[in-house]
Amino acid sequence: MLAIVFSCALIGLEGEIIEVQVDFTSTGLSNFAVVGLPDTAVQESRERVRAAIKNSGMHFPNKRYVVNLAPADIRKEGPAYDLPIAIGALAATDQVPLDTLRDSIFIGELSLDGRVTHVRGVLPMVYKAWVEGFEKAYVPAEDAPQASVVPEIEIIPVETLGELVEHLYDLRPIPPFQRSELKPGTDEDTMRGLVDFQDVKGQEHVKRALEIAAAGSHNALMVGPPGVGKTLLARALPGVLPKMDIDEALEVTRIYSVADLMPTDIPLIYTRPFRAPHHTISEAGLIGGGSYPRPGEVSLAHRGVLFLDEFTEFGSRTLEVLRQPIEDKFVTISRAKISLTFPANIMLIAAMNPCPCGYLGDPVHECTCSTNMIRNYQQKISGPLLDRIDIYIDVPRVDYEKLTDERRGEPSGDVRARVEAARDIQRQRFSESSHLHANTDMGPSQIRDFCKMTREAEQLINATLRQMQLSARAYHRILKLARTIADLAEHEIIQINDMAEAIQYRPRRLGV
Repeated sequence: MLAIVFSCALIGLEGEIIEVQVDFTSTGLSNFAVVGLPDTAVQESRERVRAAIKNSGMHFPNKRYVVNLAPADIRKEGPAYDLPIAIGALAATDQVPLDTLRDSIFIGELSLDGRVTHVRGVLPMVYKAWVEGFEKAYVPAEDAPQASVVPEIEIIPVETLGELVEHLYDLRPIPPFQRSELKPGTDEDTMRGLVDFQDVKGQEHVKRALEIAAAGSHNALMVGPPGVGKTLLARALPGVLPKMDIDEALEVTRIYSVADLMPTDIPLIYTRPFRAPHHTISEAGLIGGGSYPRPGEVSLAHRGVLFLDEFTEFGSRTLEVLRQPIEDKFVTISRAKISLTFPANIMLIAAMNPCPCGYLGDPVHECTCSTNMIRNYQQKISGPLLDRIDIYIDVPRVDYEKLTDERRGEPSGDVRARVEAARDIQRQRFSESSHLHANTDMGPSQIRDFCKMTREAEQLINATLRQMQLSARAYHRILKLARTIADLAEHEIIQINDMAEAIQYRPRRLGV
């Protein structure tokens, strides 16, 4: 007897409907074959399914089973096919009514005692089922909150295989999971676990630069001696970024679902990601990779901050792979059998010392590095990569008087209000373009249309171009940065003060 059950595969960040065909033959030698390009985890499902069915009090005839996962040209990986294979085997042996399987999708791993356990990527799989017109999704109970983010599809939380069989026979129906209303995160959600700007002593000009970076989603590099607060300031940055809207939250949640990094207590990620990988990370860990590619840190930081502390300690080849995603806002990973594209719209925030000893230009500690040592140290960051950084920030030592001052600075909430006002201006500016979200996303045509400046500002940037011998990319980045500064000041046209401030943030080499 043949039974057909539907499940879903993950291809990058997208789901692909899989038809699980189970053929049972009561004659011949006992055999359980799984075909259709399964990986080792799918092959091992045979033993999990066999034990789960028996330990759930049902019969598993030791005869011939052939399981085909169609289409056969898509690689199947992971244990998510356990549940649909088990339901297919039960249906093929007349232990589950076939008519209850129509318009339903089954996802879940089975333990040997019949419990249905968590699998990664439930959100994109259920979303694909909804797009394809399925009416019900049977998922592990702990994954039901995540699956419920998808609208207009009934989510059935399954604890055990035995309970699911009773439900399909309508003996003890499992109530559908009750959805909660999706809404943007609150201020409390935004600041949970983050450093507040008001708790950072001094460094007002650094906070101003990070406010500009947040307002236009610009990349920034902080340079200063050890212990002056570079890492603390970077960790405070997500608190001044605008709250994510529903579309952005769904986008980020889908990435974390596929990477199996979803928090167990929330179905939707409302806070902007902040990723801070160690400098020993590999290229594949940073960009994504593997024989079957998965998202790396740049994709996990999508719509948020990728913070690279000790910037010059990262491998030079590792840093160079950042150039394409910084520019294009996505990363494409190609392998012999597949090519996948992951989103990577990030704010790159980097921090470094000015020299190997860390004290170049410090008024307290004398620098012990030679000119050649300083040059070699700073040249670990290539010119093309430095050219992609919009804001250079000199972070000096904080004066003793400011460190001991009991007065608190401006809270992150007030800064975020100005940032959100500037983002609202940009949202209206780019309302007719779906791929533009902030000033940093502008291309040459948008720069020409939206970066209008006064005559004085134009004269200043022209003089700067000649003096600093800037590249075309650097010129465009200065204009985009000036546009953000003007948005914060609510200037319709870029003023000379806006342009001057943008120019002073231009990245440069120190002490060389």
